[in-house]
Formats: sequence, structure tokens, C-alpha cells
Amino acid sequence: MLAPWRSPLARALHRNRSLPHARYLQLATVRSDHRPANRTVVFRGFRDDTNQLKIVTDARSQKAPQIAHQPWGAACWYFPTTREQFRLAGSLIWVGADCADEPLQQTRTRSWQVLSDAARAQFTWSHPGHPRDETGFQQPPPDPRIPLPHFALLLLDPTEVDHLELRGDPQNRTLYQRDAESNWQAIAVNP
Repeated sequence: MLAPWRSPLARALHRNRSLPHARYLQLATVRSDHRPANRTVVFRGFRDDTNQLKIVTDARSQKAPQIAHQPWGAACWYFPTTREQFRLAGSLIWVGADCADEPLQQTRTRSWQVLSDAARAQFTWSHPGHPRDETGFQQPPPDPRIPLPHFALLLLDPTEVDHLELRGDPQNRTLYQRDAESNWQAIAVNP
């Protein structure tokens, strides 16, 4: 069942669709030294008929060990046209080449196949975070049908969503929380 926050989020995505950067959100994870790590990622849609947000990443990046250490994350998404903020918190599901779950592997493969050629080419580059090597950017294009081994799909499965509408006086804020039975509750709170 789709969560009640999906409709306001879909509306914000639609009303901000003319802004290419409206698909970018900030994802925070926890490093092994317990300090936060934050980066901008691209929203790639929702996984099938779930509330899980799809993000693609390189398994060689720092996200991999951080999520292995602590599989919880938080995302913050701001939509400038509608002046709305969504903060999503929940578990992170890593779908790498070694994931044994066949439906998740199929979603990973489909996510690879719908990437642009330029986006797929970035996965042929040298190891992220290592010293720059110009020859590492001159690789042949990868097969558009079969994901490279270090291509990973990351799913954010929210358990809490905080939606703040910055327009209006007073502003509107709604907290959505998922219980142990996967039921969502919406509570209007002070901004």
C-alpha cells in the first residue's frame, strides 16, 4: 500500500519538474567513526509498487562500508518552486552484484538499463576517492544491458517522513510515521 506522504511528494515533483535539480536530494549515512556523512544523490523513482526510493551508486564509494556498518539513513529534499521540504528517515537496502534476492537483482538490472549512456559511462571511471588518474576516464562504454559489478542500487525504505510547507502563515507541517505493522499515521504538528 502506498504511504499517504507519496501524494504530496508526487505533487511536489510534478510542480517542480521544470527544475532539473529537483530530482537531487541529500542523503546522510553514518561513518564507522560515528560521524555523519552527507552527499547529494539523484532520485531514480520508486521501486515497483513500494514506498522505497531508488538511488544508484558505485559499490566502491564510501557509502558501501557506511551502510554495511549502519543500514539507516536520512534524506532531505527541498523543492524551490513550491517551497516544500521533505525529510525522510529509514533503512537503507544495498543491492549489489552479490545480492541473492532475485526480484531486487532484476530491479538493479532495470535501473542500469534505463540510465543514460553518460551516466553508465561514469561507472567505468577509476575508483572513487582515489588519486586522480586521467586514463581512468577513457574507458570503452559499458554494455547497456548488463550492470558492471560495482554498480549498486540503493533503496531508502522510509519509516518517518516530515513534510514542511514553507508557504502560508502559519506554515504547514505533517509528520508521517510507519508502525511495526507497516501502517502509516499522519500527524499535523507545529512548524
